Amino acid sequence: MINFRSYNPTKIIFGKDTYKEIGGILGEYGKKKVLMVYGGRSLKANGVYDQVVHSLEASGILFFELGGVKPNPRLSLVYEGIEIAKREQIDMVLAVGGGSVIDTAKAIAAGYYYEGDVWELYITEAQPEKVLDVGVILTIPAAGSESSDGSVITNEETRMKCSCCTDLFFPKFAVLDPQLCYTLPDSQISAGGADILAHVMERYFVPDDHHDFSDRMCEAAMVSLIENLPKVLKNKQDYEAWCEVMWIGNIAHNGLLGRGKRDDWGSHNIEHQLSAYYDIAHGAGLAIIFPAWMKYVWKEKPEMMEQYALRVWKVCPEGKTREEVILEGISRTEEFYHSIGLKTRLSEVGIDDRDFEKMAEKAVFMGPLGNFKKLYKEDVMEIYRLAL
Repeated sequence: MINFRSYNPTKIIFGKDTYKEIGGILGEYGKKKVLMVYGGRSLKANGVYDQVVHSLEASGILFFELGGVKPNPRLSLVYEGIEIAKREQIDMVLAVGGGSVIDTAKAIAAGYYYEGDVWELYITEAQPEKVLDVGVILTIPAAGSESSDGSVITNEETRMKCSCCTDLFFPKFAVLDPQLCYTLPDSQISAGGADILAHVMERYFVPDDHHDFSDRMCEAAMVSLIENLPKVLKNKQDYEAWCEVMWIGNIAHNGLLGRGKRDDWGSHNIEHQLSAYYDIAHGAGLAIIFPAWMKYVWKEKPEMMEQYALRVWKVCPEGKTREEVILEGISRTEEFYHSIGLKTRLSEVGIDDRDFEKMAEKAVFMGPLGNFKKLYKEDVMEIYRLAL
């Protein structure tokens, strides 16, 4: 286990009807003027918007709105939010939604004080020195951004999707009410599940040794997700199953599972360019990229891939070689994605090889990817080919 520092200041407020308390929660932080950032019509259709507004108004919170956040959140909307925040001199950004909404809120929070173009924080080594406070009401368990230090934004003009990470991006609080998941469409549930699983695997497949406790936590998270995600797809009002999925999604990306390790993140960065070019849902893209990555890198540390197959998928090793066990584990991963309605090949979603070289160049523009195996441009292109 390598040396590490552990820090996560986000307060988690979990349970039924907790989102209705948002006015009082903001009052605890002394907030009086907020920018509420959210996505599309679903927030208003399911009544969450009205409940949040009622709570804000009852608590005397002055709020301004920025709707229209899309999956693979756009830089142009971030600019719009920064303009509103500065004009109205807000004191907190309140994200009501999933990862794209939260990442947009974080970017706005950074751009409020940053003197240059906020996009610089995503494509250079520059770091914000101060950001606005961010609060969250989570409506989609997937990205884990509600208690992470990261934000991912897409520049639609340059077709680049990049991340910025800083301790300043940890939200002050995150409200997790599993009831808010009841009206999610199957596609968002499945893609969200794939994103959660990938967050765990990025911290599981590492080049380091001697991290058994962390491995066991990762395996527990993966097994529990694999058991509970089909339950919520079958019955969207299964509160207890949603509790498991929402809590796993939070733990998967709050940093805990990667302590004492060098996380990988190769697959995420490879997928980012895929979604930047084709606007595919991030989780759906990960279901395609991650198995291809596994097939490409498993020989770097076969004992880790074998452990995954044995402990997570309970592959029977009797009469099989190590390679056969590993490949069966990868195959079962793909079967799980299929079982929840996801594709595992680029060709299945209408993507061919015409942009592979350009995507690979952008994926590695700040250097090689990953830690399990260092990936350069040609490696990334080969993973895209394996995903065809």
